[in-house]
Amino acid sequence: MVSFIPASELKKTYDVFGHFYSIAFDSGDRVDCRSVLELVHKQRTPADLTGLSEKRPDAVCIMMNPGSSKPLCEVDNVVTPDAIRDVAQTSLVPTRPDITQYQLMRVMHYCGWDHVRILNLSDLRDPKSGQFVDRYTRLEMQEQGDIHSLFSPSRSAELALRLGEDHDLPVICAWGVSPDLDPLIGRCMERIAGYTKQGLLKEHSTDKYFHPLPTLQRSKEAWVVNMVASFRG
Repeated sequence: MVSFIPASELKKTYDVFGHFYSIAFDSGDRVDCRSVLELVHKQRTPADLTGLSEKRPDAVCIMMNPGSSKPLCEVDNVVTPDAIRDVAQTSLVPTRPDITQYQLMRVMHYCGWDHVRILNLSDLRDPKSGQFVDRYTRLEMQEQGDIHSLFSPSRSAELALRLGEDHDLPVICAWGVSPDLDPLIGRCMERIAGYTKQGLLKEHSTDKYFHPLPTLQRSKEAWVVNMVASFRG
């Protein structure tokens, strides 16, 4: 029986850590980003967070963009597009999760996982999906504008660090079904072609996977139930 565990209980069980940074472009644009989020069972949280983002998780989940999660401490980490590879040297800080991440924690609970890593089609922090689409579209029009995406060719080394070389690692695809994301989805699908992909695929689609947080409560519950069932076989 898969019941819907309340967020208040999940907070007692899991820690959340993220790497936050900002990109300063020559044009004067500055965008706030998050490159990785680690959901870890409190019993498995290391005293030293260094290297956590290099460890093999139980699964990796790829969603649209970081949404509204925020660091719980002050972060001043500004890089230029040319120096973006240095972001691979991850500095994790405690993070306030948004409600989407509780959906992943529910799957963790029922699958018996201690560690799930969240990556995104884009690192741009923006809780409004429509606004996010406008921002990433404008950004990609300028030189090195695709650097906001971990799946950009110029960030291949960092992506390899996040995913590792074990192609049996489950990769949960959960970025949503909007056609506005097609350029980002296509880029991502090329990069994860060899991995074991899981997710709730939209009917008659090959790359549109339902997001963990649909509008209706019964749909939220169904997403968790169906994802757990897909791993239990």
